[in-house]
Amino acid sequence: MVKLSVVVPFYNVQTYALETLRSLRANSRDDFEFLLVDDCSTDGTPEILEQAARDLPGAVLLRHEQNGGLATARNTGLDASRGEYVTFLDGDDWAAPGHFERLVAAIEGLGVDFIRTDHVQFTARERTIHRVPVGRRDEVLKPRDAILPVNRTNSVDYAYAWAGAYHRRLVDRGVVHFTDGLRTAEDRPWIWRLHREAESFAVVGLLGVFYRRGVASSLTQIGDVRQLDFIRAFDQVIEETAKDAEADRFLPKAVRTYCAIIAHHLAAKDRFEPAVARQLRTMSAAALKRLPQDLLKEALDSMDLDRSAQLRRLRRRMVSSSGKAAA
Repeated sequence: MVKLSVVVPFYNVQTYALETLRSLRANSRDDFEFLLVDDCSTDGTPEILEQAARDLPGAVLLRHEQNGGLATARNTGLDASRGEYVTFLDGDDWAAPGHFERLVAAIEGLGVDFIRTDHVQFTARERTIHRVPVGRRDEVLKPRDAILPVNRTNSVDYAYAWAGAYHRRLVDRGVVHFTDGLRTAEDRPWIWRLHREAESFAVVGLLGVFYRRGVASSLTQIGDVRQLDFIRAFDQVIEETAKDAEADRFLPKAVRTYCAIIAHHLAAKDRFEPAVARQLRTMSAAALKRLPQDLLKEALDSMDLDRSAQLRRLRRRMVSSSGKAAA
């Protein structure tokens, strides 16, 4: 029986893939499988993965005929997985030796639906530790309780799929799957669904995943239209949370987070292509209009002056263009 499935999407990462694969070898165990998903790479990545499929114990190579993006590639791996537990790793990141064994021991010992872990972000020059924003460690907690409070960074803001492990029962229920086709912010609807629908989780202080920042080919570094998928991702968060039995509790947090992300992208608009920057403003204004207006006002009132002023200007422009009096 497979104890752990590790889903690893790859797309044009020939520079980093060998390091990622070496870290998988340092984590191999007879009951671990590594699902290597080639998302239609056009560089030397496919050849590297073909060699890994022959040499890496537990490797299973899966190929896409066309590029589908990270969310779809992860779903391909999830659908093929057989493990009692599932985790993720990106094709340009790496895991410390023995990390996955410690991960399995932690989730089995706590008996929860999923666990979350700390991680190390690194560039060519520095490494920084990032902690799960939950104070209680090694305790069984209720995921829904970790969505709040509204005005504090908490567990749903720590959306890294590879920073944890997930029980097979969540996979079989579709809770751990991603929204196909989302090119960015695919982890936002995912983390919210995880916290709304799972019954138990825990935070453990493992520092085994090393997350590479500043990769030139990463969507976070590319200012094209795919970045605007964050609008679709957060629309999904709002829509699904509004249907929750405790929507009154959770929607203020979802709305405030959406506003903060819109403000973040607007502040960084200079990295977008000019046409995309214009589309960003138009789509962001429309998104603000779709939000519950009472919750939007609460969110803007609670934010710092720079961000709230930026969003209020966008909102006034939106209201003015619709011929209504500004609030």
